[in-house]
This record gives sequence, C-alpha cells and structure tokens, in this order.
Amino acid sequence: METLPETLRENVRLLGELLGDTVRDHEGDDLFQKIEDIRQLGKAIQQSEEEDSTPLVERLGELNDRDILPIVRAFNQFLNLANIADQEYSASAEAEPDDGLKSLLLELKDTYGQERLSEVIGDLNIQLVLTAHPTEVTRRTLIRKYDQIVHTLSDRQRGNLLTYEQDKHRGRLHRLVEEIWSTDEIRSERPTAVDEAKWGFAVIENSLWQAVPDFIRHLDRLCCRHLDHCLPVDLQPFSFYSWMGGDRDGNPNVTHSVTREVLLLGRWMAADLYLKDIQSLSNDLSMHEAGAELSARFPGSATPYRDLLGELRKRLQATLEWTEARLEGRSPEWNDAVITERKDLLEPLLMCFESLREVGFPHIANGPVLDNIRRVQSFGINLVPLDIRQDGERHVKAMDELTQYLELGSYLEWSEEQRQEFLLEQLNNKRPLLPAHWPMSEETEEVLATCKVIAQEPRETLSHYVISMAQQPSDVMVVALLLRECGMTWNMPIVPLFETLDDLDRAPEVMGRLWQIPWYQEYTGARQTVMIGYSDSAKDAGKFAATWAQYKAQEKLVNIAEQQNVKLVLFHGRGGTVGRGGGPVEKAMASQPPGSVKGQIRVTEQGEMIRYKFGQSRVAFSSFSTYVSATLRATLMPHKGPSQEWRDLIERMAQSSLEAYRNVVRGHPKFVPYFRSLTPEQELNLLALGSRPAKRKATGGVDSLRAIPWVFAWMQVRLNLPSWLGTRQALEYALENAPSTLVDMLENWSFFSSFLDLLEMVVGKADLPICSYYEKELVPSELHGLGQQLRADLSALEVLINRIKHQDELLSEEPMLQRALRVRKPYMDPLSYLQVELLKRYRSGKEISPELEKALKVTMAGIAAGMRNTG
Repeated sequence: METLPETLRENVRLLGELLGDTVRDHEGDDLFQKIEDIRQLGKAIQQSEEEDSTPLVERLGELNDRDILPIVRAFNQFLNLANIADQEYSASAEAEPDDGLKSLLLELKDTYGQERLSEVIGDLNIQLVLTAHPTEVTRRTLIRKYDQIVHTLSDRQRGNLLTYEQDKHRGRLHRLVEEIWSTDEIRSERPTAVDEAKWGFAVIENSLWQAVPDFIRHLDRLCCRHLDHCLPVDLQPFSFYSWMGGDRDGNPNVTHSVTREVLLLGRWMAADLYLKDIQSLSNDLSMHEAGAELSARFPGSATPYRDLLGELRKRLQATLEWTEARLEGRSPEWNDAVITERKDLLEPLLMCFESLREVGFPHIANGPVLDNIRRVQSFGINLVPLDIRQDGERHVKAMDELTQYLELGSYLEWSEEQRQEFLLEQLNNKRPLLPAHWPMSEETEEVLATCKVIAQEPRETLSHYVISMAQQPSDVMVVALLLRECGMTWNMPIVPLFETLDDLDRAPEVMGRLWQIPWYQEYTGARQTVMIGYSDSAKDAGKFAATWAQYKAQEKLVNIAEQQNVKLVLFHGRGGTVGRGGGPVEKAMASQPPGSVKGQIRVTEQGEMIRYKFGQSRVAFSSFSTYVSATLRATLMPHKGPSQEWRDLIERMAQSSLEAYRNVVRGHPKFVPYFRSLTPEQELNLLALGSRPAKRKATGGVDSLRAIPWVFAWMQVRLNLPSWLGTRQALEYALENAPSTLVDMLENWSFFSSFLDLLEMVVGKADLPICSYYEKELVPSELHGLGQQLRADLSALEVLINRIKHQDELLSEEPMLQRALRVRKPYMDPLSYLQVELLKRYRSGKEISPELEKALKVTMAGIAAGMRNTG
C-alpha cells in the first residue's frame, strides 16, 4: 500500500508529538500513557487478521469517568490536526509541481484554437453561493488557530530557514497546539443567523479577498503568454453570493429584520475592506504625471491619483458611518455620498488604471490598482449579494389569506389554471392589490415584511429569490406579484427549486409552461435560473434514483430552454457529502448532461466544505483553478449523452434502486425505531450546529428530518447509508440482465463512471464492525434483523463494485485515500466505542455529568473530523 508523502507524514508526526507533549504537560503522564495504550490497541486491530476489537473495548471499559473527556478530546484534536496537515500539503507546490490549468489551456488551444478558447474564457461565469448549513462543528475560535497552524507549516517548508527560524516555527506550533488544548472545542450556544453571516464575511476577508485577484492575475498571465489574448479588465469569472441571513426555508430564526441586518453588515464590511485597500493604494500612487481626463479633473495637482482616491475614501467613510448608524437602530438622514452601486467604486479605480496606462506606467496600472478593480467586480458593494429562500407553501398561504379577506375566494382551493388566471390579471393591473391594513397571520406578515425589505435595499445587494418545493408555474408568479405589491421596482430573478423525485420529473413541464407565458417572458428577458435539489431528492428516493432523475431533469430543461430561446443557468444545490450531492468538483462537472454548462454554473458551497475549499488563500486558489478547468472541459469537451440502450438500462436500474430504498426507509415497519436507536440522531441536538432547527416542522418522523442530520447521523455510526442504499439492487439488475451494457456504460459514460467512483468512496469509508457494535449495544434485539439485512446489503455491494471494476479491494486506484483512512482509523475507533458507552448512559434516564455530556459531543465532532464531513 502506498505510504503518505514524506512531508505530510512529517507534519502529521510533528503535530501529533506536540499534542502528546501538551497533553502530558496539562493532564499528566498517567493520562498520556492511557491515550498511548488506546492508540496502540486501535492500531493492533488493523494489524490482526481477525480485526478483533475486544482488547480495545475492554481497555476503554476500565477508564475512570474523569479520564473520558480528556481522552476523547485528545483523539478529536489529533484528527483535526491531521486534517490541517493534509490541507496544507494538498495546496503546496510539492503536491502539485505542475500547473494543471496551464496544461489544460495548451491542450484546449491545440484542439479548438486560441480564438475559441479565449472566447469561452471571456464568458466564464462561475457563481459560488455560500450557505450556512450545516455550518461548522468546529468553533470559529479554533478555526482561526488551525489557520495559523497551516501558515506556520507552510513557512517551515522554506528551504533557506536558519536554525533559530526553525526553532521559532516549532515553538509557534507548540504554542498554538497548547492554545487549542486549552480552548473549549464545543460551542455552548447555537450561532444566530447573523453569526453565520459574519462567518461567511470572515472567509472572504481572510482568504477570498486575496485569492480572487491572485487567481485572475494568474489566469490572465497564462492567457497573455499562451493565447496571445490578455483578459479584459472587466472579466469576472467568479461571482460570490450567500444564503446566510437570507435562507428562511424552515428556519424561523431568519426574519426580515435579520435579512436587513445582514445586508447592512455586508455593506459595512465591504466599505471597511475597500477603505483599507484604497488607503494603501493612495500611498502607492504618489506620481504626479497623469492622463488627460485625470489631469483635467485635478488641474495643477502634484498628486492627482491621491486626490481622486481621497474622494473615494470620503465616500467609503460616509458609507461606513451611515450603515453603522442604521445597524445601531438609528435613522440617519440620507447622504448622497453613500455608495449604492458598484460603479461608484469602479469609476475612480478605472480612471486611475487608464491614466497610468496612458502615461506609460503599465506595470503600476496592472498591480494593486487592477487587483482592487477585480475585487470590486467580484464582491460588489456588500461582499456577497444575498439570495432569499422561502418555502413555496408560505406564499400560497399568504395569497390565500389575502383573497379570502378580499372575498375573492380561497386561493388555496383554486386549480392551477385559476391561480394563473388570477395572478396574470393582477400582474397586468396597475391597481394595488394589498390593502393598507388587513388582518393577517404572523407567517404572512413575515413573508410580506421580507418582500418590503427586499424592495427597500439597493438592487446590487440582492441576487435571486429561491422557492423551495416549487411545483407549478403559479409558485413563481405569486412571488413576482407579492414583490411588486411590496414596492419592488425591478424584476428580481425568481428561481424555482425542484427537490423531490416527483418535482424533478415534473420540472421540465413546469418550466416549459412558464416560459410560454408572454408576461413571464418579458419579466425574465429570456434569462432563467433553475435550481436542482440534491439533498432532499436523495433522501426521498435514494442516491441512485435521485441522481438519474437529476440528470434527466437537467437534460430536458436544457433542451426546452434551447427550443424557447431561454438562456438557462442550472443552480446545483449540492451538499458536502456524497449523500447530498457532494464530491470532487471534477467528477461533478464531468457528469453533467452535454450542453448544460456552457461556461456558466451556479452551485452551493456548504458548511465545513467552505473551509476545506476556500478557508485558506492557497487552498482557495487551487479550488478556483479546479473550477475553471472543470468548467472549460464541460463546455468545450462535454461527455457524450447516453445511448438509448444505456437509458433503457439505467431507467430500470433506477426503478430497482428506488423500490429497494423505499421498501426500507418507508416500508419497513422497524426502520424508524432502528434508525433512532442505532444513531445519535436525537442527541445531535446537543451540538449547537447552526441557527436552523434539525426539522422543517416541530413534529414528524424521518420524512420531516432535514437531509443534513439524516446524513450526519448515519456517518456517525460509519454506515453511510444515504449514499448507497438501493444501489446494490440497481447493479445486480444490470449484471443479471445486461452485463455487456453495464461495462459499456462504465467505460464510455462519464456520468455513470463518476457515480460509481463516488459510490466506491463512500462504501470504502464505511466500517461494518463499528456499526455492528453500535447495534449490539444500543439497539433492542428485536430490531437486529434489519441491521443484519443492511450490513449484508453493504457487504454485497462492496463485492459487486470490486467485481465490476475488476479489482481485489475498494479504493485500489485511490491509494492516498486508502492510506489516509487507515491512518485515521486508530483515532476514530476509540471515539466510536466511547460514543456508544456515552449514548447508553445518556439514554438510561439517569443523570449524566456535564463532563460526560461534553465528552459525548466531542465524540460527534471527532468522528465528523475523521470522516471529513458533518452532513
């Protein structure tokens, strides 16, 4: 088996050694030795042929209660430190000595010509939407310390360090590890929606603010050198948006006042960051020679650039003061100096840029001046324009209350045709529909208050209005009407989100009908974004059936949009885990239907994946490169669509998978009690994960549970069920009925091969002995039969994957991942066995000490760190 790279191994060893020294210093030799004994017993399980965990379980059973918390903290922190080392190495020059983006551009240039490639690059539109859920298990305080460790590890790799500098770096690492050990790793309070937004702003400030101009500069340099075509100044390949503070679907904590506050915070943060940059830029631009336009604006000035930037500084300061006053609850008088549009920032910067080029200072123009122009283009006036998301049912209820009050009938009871007729009549009528005062429920009052906030804020601070559980054209039209009635003066893009299997199947028909309505054609200007839900569709139908339904829906939407001359952007609501549509960007993009990318894509980046992909400038730079490469490939080299033979087979496979999945999740009478007793689903509420409740509704079973805790709970017990349940039956059907077609699909259809690769990864991360132990200790014996069935299902699936891929073991083509899992296992297993014991105590009805309750929460965080996912 391939070993980890030496640098990575050394960093893991060093951080582990420093953690051990810290534990010994603070907890004593006796506890340190217990941790070492447990670690060695964990390693021994892997080394024995029987993989007998009895010695480890017995040793854990001998622990005193007072030792449990520091022991689980030690294993949790080792897994976090191992992740840090892995993250630092992955973004290092050693891990990627060659520039993959450069190689791709040269390849595409040879194939398609530099003009065509330059055209596609110029049209790149990669929209990344930062979302809070599932937020972070890890506290932001610790994330900052982890970031400092990454920087220090990177600094240690410099080859010219003197001895004292090496000692200084090691000392800094030791100090940071000690700070981490002395910091409570579990939040005591659930973050608010505003806290989540602040976390999103912090990612921009600490990482993306630098990474975005750095990457665009790199892309520009490659284009200039190898395509003889430099990038235009106004190129904006990346745009950033946010749901933090705007996503109210099932989250009563996101109110209209929260949305207003987040919008203001974004404007304040943006003004503050731009002000710092402009002050620095003003120091740089000390020259007096200027172009005609700038000289005419400041005749006789010895420092015209500073004079121009001084005006911008005053506007930024005015913006800061005005937004700060509003945030404090005051009502300041309007100041015309307050920045309300991107052009307020761009015009003086572009004047500096053009002036410098005009008088022969191109290198100065292309330095920080250009970086700031690109920041403004990417981040606008509030860093991340906000998407608003609301459940479609809330709009229907609001309109029903209104029509009943106006004695027009019950909107809720009308047919789709009646609803559309009514809405079109109102949308084409200049007379207001909303009374000045009328009795309404709190829910409806909140819906309308949100619409009024949207109408009052600058257009550039907002992006799309997303409708969850959209089912009919009227769901889109009613939002347009409510927005207009609340004072909206511009056509905010309205995005239907199709989530369940039925909704996905119906999506092309719904959008086709909507695009045929003349009023809507005029409203959209033939531009439309449609969101595809991955999390809820997989939870509804199982991963295999949902993935195929998503593919078909996108394919049909693309075809209908082309027929009706609609410029379509598909918005992918992916989660972090494979069970929620996550996975490597390259595989996700390669598996899109042909013609569905066309240089543009919109995708959510959720929770802890934001930190993994964008939390560090170097890592963010690498992620940008991956996104651009994958988008260029999907645009210029789309994989061919499925043949009819493939379609017929995968349709039958999906049906087999759907039946198998639903027979268990919905049809098995013991499934819900098994799930609730096996997993820590109920206890997840102890973790202050985010501002949103775990369930959409206060009552209900698994159906009402959000996809995030659904996935998180199964990952904790290492069964990973949402990512694979039903796939065994799909693959068995194909092997029994069309084995040659299955091989053809695997070899020639990227969609299917990517799916199988991701399936192999999640099955490879599962651990049946661990799951069996959870069942033995936590699940009533009368439910064990279902557990045996599920584990047999997974074992059979592993055999099938190996058979189809002609390999002896899982992940044989991913030796680094295989090795990383083996390195983490001795640290994860003790956390799992201790979690079982703590769950037993917590559920016993007897009082559990605060230390043991905290230990239970730490085991959840540690297992999530080891699996590199919450949900």
